Amino acid sequence: MKTPAGLPARKAASDIIWQVLHGRQLLDDAFENALLQHKVPFRDRALVRAIAAITLRHLGEIRLLNEKFIKKPLPKKKAWTQCVLYTATAQIMFMQVPARAATDLAVAQLNQSLKTRHMSGLANAILRRIAADGKTVLENTNPAGLNVPQWLRKIWTKDYGPEIAAEIARASLLEADTDLTVKADAPGWAERLGGVVHPAGSVRLPPGAGQIEKLEGYDDGAWWVQDAAASLPVKLLGDITGLEAADLCAAPGGKTAQLAHNGARVCAIDKSARRLDRLKDNLRRLKLEAQTICADVLDWQPDRLFDVIVLDAPCSATGTLRRHPDALWLKSSGAINNLTGLQADMLAKAQSLLKPGGTLIYCTCSLQFREGENQIASALDANPGLARKPVEASELPGLEHLINPQGDLRCLPQHGLDGFFISRLTKKDPR
Repeated sequence: MKTPAGLPARKAASDIIWQVLHGRQLLDDAFENALLQHKVPFRDRALVRAIAAITLRHLGEIRLLNEKFIKKPLPKKKAWTQCVLYTATAQIMFMQVPARAATDLAVAQLNQSLKTRHMSGLANAILRRIAADGKTVLENTNPAGLNVPQWLRKIWTKDYGPEIAAEIARASLLEADTDLTVKADAPGWAERLGGVVHPAGSVRLPPGAGQIEKLEGYDDGAWWVQDAAASLPVKLLGDITGLEAADLCAAPGGKTAQLAHNGARVCAIDKSARRLDRLKDNLRRLKLEAQTICADVLDWQPDRLFDVIVLDAPCSATGTLRRHPDALWLKSSGAINNLTGLQADMLAKAQSLLKPGGTLIYCTCSLQFREGENQIASALDANPGLARKPVEASELPGLEHLINPQGDLRCLPQHGLDGFFISRLTKKDPR
């Protein structure tokens, strides 16, 4: 029997949702696993990613609709059927896929297995009801309230106040732009690729720019993908030509590439061999050089101190929800508490590796104060040899609004950037 067109892509998307929600896998890892397992044609890979990401981004609304039209909740052993329903609902409600096509492909997925074939009739009925009445059900709901976990909204409200917290929640559910860090001539590359130059100096691509690997300049190593916010930490270092630089927790290597391109002698450290291999591949394409070391930063004992250090510390990554909506469903308040201890230890380690008079950039892609502002306040209290080097408005023309009263940077998703915290510190010279 011939496989219906588009079925491998839909099965892969359903599998990704199963891996994230029930296997607790990261979206990126689940995506790679599913592509291999379901033999998805190259042309459909972007579709798979889109279905999975949109399902996770709207999961609260999708669950509400499924619960509305299922008389009794499905038992846990029917988790695969639930994931098929979730991805089909996402296509019908949020991707403008014709309801009949999405429903037929969902039914086809269930019919392929003896274990789920008996669920196909129920799935067909539920999805037809969602297609007919789903918009009415969602009409007077609050998407941010449904799709962003309450514990996370509570933290944001405490940190920012209710108004800004609500803006953060709404903006976190939007799809992120694609930004490129270019080696030179940002206006020229913006014109070639149909994008615009962001105030951060990045080239922002238009929606639907196409597959990244097919764009002009990719094979030549003229640029790399990096959110504009993520490019700011290295830019705050100024002229680093000839300086010894360490990039801690370096993979996938955007900041390593910036440091190397700007003339530093770079040592890139990451404890994940797989992620470090990806960093090396990126450097080869970009024709840039850096020493790479696979090690846990806390255990690493280099034979020298560094002029500049960039520590992009492990964090909850809530600032990247627009790209990684899996974090909405994989993170917890308790997990963040565990991360703050690790961040403090890494910050102390980074200070110990810095030359007197050197510069340390601490950054996280988290929106919570406990992983950013509070970490720096604690580090400065505990380490009299450490001082903040406030960012000046003149350093970031067009982005002055990102500088907080303490002189650190706080980017929020409503700024059109990934959520990011950046603090520039210096180690006092005892002489």
